[in-house]
Amino acid sequence: MDLLEFVLTTTYFSFRGNNNQQKFGTAMGSPVPPIDANLFMEHLEQQAIASAPVQCAQKIWKRYVDDTLAIIKRGMVQDLTDHLYTMDDSGSITFTYEEETDGSIPLLDALIVRKDDGSVKVLVYRKNTHTDQYLHFESHHRLHHKLGVITTRHE
Repeated sequence: MDLLEFVLTTTYFSFRGNNNQQKFGTAMGSPVPPIDANLFMEHLEQQAIASAPVQCAQKIWKRYVDDTLAIIKRGMVQDLTDHLYTMDDSGSITFTYEEETDGSIPLLDALIVRKDDGSVKVLVYRKNTHTDQYLHFESHHRLHHKLGVITTRHE
């Protein structure tokens, strides 16, 4: 735990020629923050699911890091969100949600569409704010991230 705390609290970066120490959050590009976020979210969701009010029972609960798809009774989204807030003692998390609209809901870069026969179709989803701008090749990102942008297909 001491080593993890050291890694998470000693992040330095250079900006406009000045060296700085990051005071809040974790370093982008570091392999540690996703692991830390996953551990925190797993702990939080285990508590939240086990103690959720009966009317907020989930038919499905799927999570990727901090994005969750939950299927619950219609009209219970705010109740579940309020319950989640009671699980976070730090007060540093903001929970947001989107509800199904016209049989579809976005999750990450996917649009999940519920079909009339009960099956689902998954489409590529881009937010209204999507700019089609990607990593500049001379940026300080890892080479495999930049190459991934070039080789990724989107339809």
